[in-house]
Amino acid sequence: MLYPAPLRDLLMNLALTDLFRARWSNMIHDEWIRNVLADRPDLSRKQLERTRMLMNRHIRDCLAEGFEHLIPAIQLPDPDDRHVVAAALHSGANLIVTFNLSDFPAENLEIYNLSAQHPDNFIVGLFGLHREKVLEAVAEHRHSLKNPAKSVEDYLSTMTAHGLIKTVGILQHECSYF
Repeated sequence: MLYPAPLRDLLMNLALTDLFRARWSNMIHDEWIRNVLADRPDLSRKQLERTRMLMNRHIRDCLAEGFEHLIPAIQLPDPDDRHVVAAALHSGANLIVTFNLSDFPAENLEIYNLSAQHPDNFIVGLFGLHREKVLEAVAEHRHSLKNPAKSVEDYLSTMTAHGLIKTVGILQHECSYF
């Protein structure tokens, strides 16, 4: 889940905790960049390519490569999503984090020993595994926002707007921490 930016940046901060191994491919990068450019004409491809480079540089072993031969064998409702499953399989992932759960039905993924999970449920699950590390990552993310800076309330409002309802419910009880 690399779009929208606030969610991508939070997931990047969480990936740096080593609670999970983040994986993506250049095809996934191309997809989120294309979507951002369509929605945000004020941003340039150069800016987004810089984001891609920074993501690849800062998350250890994140880039899945050499999976393209698997794509034709993947069965999904939307053939354009097969590259995501192929990259996940090739990189040894067992979970795809996505808002588009209907594009990755459980019955299609189970034959590959994969599942798909909404980003909100994923973050809540991480919180259950290691509360302190997740809170540190959230705090680091919020404090990194400079243009404009976000109060706790503004930050939680942004995360709510991006579908992290359960996560925000938990974080509201932790406001003093971040």
